[in-house]
Amino acid sequence: MTNNKMKIASRFSKAVCFLLIVMLFILSSCMLSIDTSDDASTPSSIFESGDVSLQIDSDESVDESIDESSDDESNGEAVIPPEDSTFEVHFIDVGQADAALVICDGKTMLIDGGNKGDSSKIYTYLKNQGVTHLDYIVGTHAHEDHIGGIPGALNLVSSVGKVYCPVTEFDSNAFADFKKYVEAKGKTLTVPTVGEKFMLGSAEVLIVGCDPAAEDPNNTSIVLKITYKETSFLFTGDAEASAEEKIVNSGYDLSATVLKVGHHGADTSTSYRFLREILPEIAIISVGKDNSYGHPTEKTLSILEDADAKIYRTDLSGDLIVKSDGENVSVTTSKNEQTENDTSSSLPSEPTEKYDYVLNKNTKKFHYPSCNSVASMSEANREFYNGTRDELIAEGYKPCGNCHP
Repeated sequence: MTNNKMKIASRFSKAVCFLLIVMLFILSSCMLSIDTSDDASTPSSIFESGDVSLQIDSDESVDESIDESSDDESNGEAVIPPEDSTFEVHFIDVGQADAALVICDGKTMLIDGGNKGDSSKIYTYLKNQGVTHLDYIVGTHAHEDHIGGIPGALNLVSSVGKVYCPVTEFDSNAFADFKKYVEAKGKTLTVPTVGEKFMLGSAEVLIVGCDPAAEDPNNTSIVLKITYKETSFLFTGDAEASAEEKIVNSGYDLSATVLKVGHHGADTSTSYRFLREILPEIAIISVGKDNSYGHPTEKTLSILEDADAKIYRTDLSGDLIVKSDGENVSVTTSKNEQTENDTSSSLPSEPTEKYDYVLNKNTKKFHYPSCNSVASMSEANREFYNGTRDELIAEGYKPCGNCHP
C-alpha cells in the first residue's frame, strides 16, 4: 500500500514539472515575439528619420576622399605643368667662369656662381630677376670660377632649399667662404648620387654624373640634365674626357636641345663620343674675352659646328637667356649676336694640287677624310669633294680648325 502511494506521488511530481516546463516555454515564446516586433520597428524608424541615409552619404564621402588622396600620392613624381608654365635659363656673363640661373614655374636653381669677384654681379643679376629664395644651388665642383661668387646669391636671398656640391671639403679660401655662407643659411653641402632626380617646378632634374673620388677636381663635376616637356638642357661643369666616358657608359639618355659646353670650350672636354650622344641644337660656351687659356679652342668649335650646333659665347654675346615653350627654344643676347667663330687657317694655299676633302654643307667647312670631325657629321650635310683648297675657299668654305686641310 505504501509503495503504491509513493508511485502515485512520483508521477504527480513529474506531471507538475512537465506543466511548468510547458508554461515557461509558452511564456518565453511570447517574450521573443515582443522583442522581434520591437526590433523590426527600429530600422523602420531610423530609415524614415533619414539617419541611415545620412550615414550612407557620410561613408561615401570618406571613400571618395581616400581615393583622391591615393591618386595624389601615385602622381607625386609627375608634376603636370600649369597652363601658364614657363621655363628659362639665364647664362650669366661672368668672364672666364660659369654661372646659370634656371627658373621654372617660379622655382629657381643657381648652377655655379663665377669667381669671388663676381659676387656683386650675381647679387645684382638675381635681384633684378626678383629672386628672393633659391630652391636649389648647385656648385658643380670646388674650383673658384664655379663656386666663388655663390656667396653673393646667399647674401641676397632670405632662404635656400638644398645645396649640392660633389665634395664637402676643399683647401681654398673661396671654398671656405662658400661653405660658411651656406651654413649661415642653416644648410649643409649635400653630395648627390648619380641617378638622383628632383623636380624644379614642372621640370625634371637628373644627376647623370658626379665622381667625388676623382683625383682632378674638374672630373668630380656634377653633370645634370634638365628636361622640360620636349626640350632638355645638359650642364657639364668642367668634366673632361675621362669623366665624359664614364657618363656615356652609364647608359643615361644624354640627348639634349641645349648643351652648356664643358670647361669653357677647352679641348680636354666635349669629346666626340660624348657629343654624339648629345647632338645639341644649341651650344653655350661661358668664357672670358681674350683669356690666357685660349678658350674656346678651335678643335672644340670645329666639332660643335660639325655636329650642327649653333654656338653662343658669353664673351661675344654677353648674358644669354634661353627660353623654352616645351617644344622649341629661343635665345636672347645682351650684346650684338655672334654665333660663329672664324677659324680660318693662315696656312698658304696650294692652288695647283688637288686633294680629297669632306665638306660640311651646313657649316661650310672642309676637312681631310681622316679628320675626327667627319665621324660626328650628319650624313645629310656630308659631301665628298676632290679639288684644290683655293677652290673651296672661293666657294665660301673654311678649313677645319682641327685637321687644318
